[in-house]
Amino acid sequence: MNQAVLVLIKPDGLKKSLTGNILTRLSETKLEIVAAKMARVSKALAEEHYKHLKDKPFFPEIVKYLQGELHDRKKAMALIYWGEDAIKKCRELAGSTNPEEAESTSIRGSYGRITTSGVYENVIHVSSNEPEAEREIKLWFNPEEIIVDLYPKKSIVVKEHKKSIWA
Repeated sequence: MNQAVLVLIKPDGLKKSLTGNILTRLSETKLEIVAAKMARVSKALAEEHYKHLKDKPFFPEIVKYLQGELHDRKKAMALIYWGEDAIKKCRELAGSTNPEEAESTSIRGSYGRITTSGVYENVIHVSSNEPEAEREIKLWFNPEEIIVDLYPKKSIVVKEHKKSIWA
């Protein structure tokens, strides 16, 4: 079954110039990239992305992390991989969220670390399941930025300009 999954190369991955290494590893999945962009991560976007962690004591720190405030890289690379079992394939390559528990051959096991304040700098985010993938993809991308039709959409007119939005 074809699935879509959001993959983020986080600011620490960009600062460490790991983009090529991570993309090479992800190419092992034989999935198709159907959208990719560099994104400036606002506080609102980071908070919405991590809203499921809102009640955790590390929430403010993880928001700053995704915004790039901890690495002087105020951007992330957002990608959508699409194909059979995309979530499972990408998550297996990414490894455990905790870099110390991740297989040494995984992306997080190879490149991640835990800061002294306890933040997991794990260089990559991969959606955990289909509902989360859809929520995250719609958060990071507009319909016209994706080369396949993943979800229902509609057209609206904004000040005389036609634009696609999520239905």
